[in-house]
Amino acid sequence: MNEEIDFILDSAKESMEEAIKHLKKQLTNIRAGKANPAMLSSVMVEYYGTMTPLNQVSNVNTPDARTLTIQPFEKTMFKEIEKGIMNANLGFNPMNNGESVIINVPPLTEERRLQLSKQAKAEAEEAKIGVRNDRRTAMNEIKKADLPEDVQKDTEDEIQKLTDSFIVEIDRINTIKEKEIMTV
Repeated sequence: MNEEIDFILDSAKESMEEAIKHLKKQLTNIRAGKANPAMLSSVMVEYYGTMTPLNQVSNVNTPDARTLTIQPFEKTMFKEIEKGIMNANLGFNPMNNGESVIINVPPLTEERRLQLSKQAKAEAEEAKIGVRNDRRTAMNEIKKADLPEDVQKDTEDEIQKLTDSFIVEIDRINTIKEKEIMTV
């Protein structure tokens, strides 16, 4: 019986940790005003007929807070890289100087910062929904497990405490990201 409870708790915790990982990944795609190679993580380029992530055909660097440089491994990739950046619809205008592709990251306007902040809040809310769904699944498993009433109640309380701790963590991550976005 204890093994069953441990299994339910472990799988709930694992699922909730996945929600946190997913949130962190989504938040790295939201730019916070300064250049970051992760901004281009969604860019795909055509490489010998196959769509390939940009970071597999080039080096992406940030020489300063407002500039991204992309150095392709092959000189023939300049046009494809520029096309991939434009197709990714990130709002960047790539420039080719013959040796690398340069992107000047424009400073964020107050309006854009507020939009990005709302987007980050929406991502955090999605993560909270995921955690709550994981809680519901675990609670249903406990009800099905045919446990004594006091053990069932204790386990449900434990699941709720676990859920609350993950919700607090999501709020903490979101607060950090919003502060990062709103900092000029």
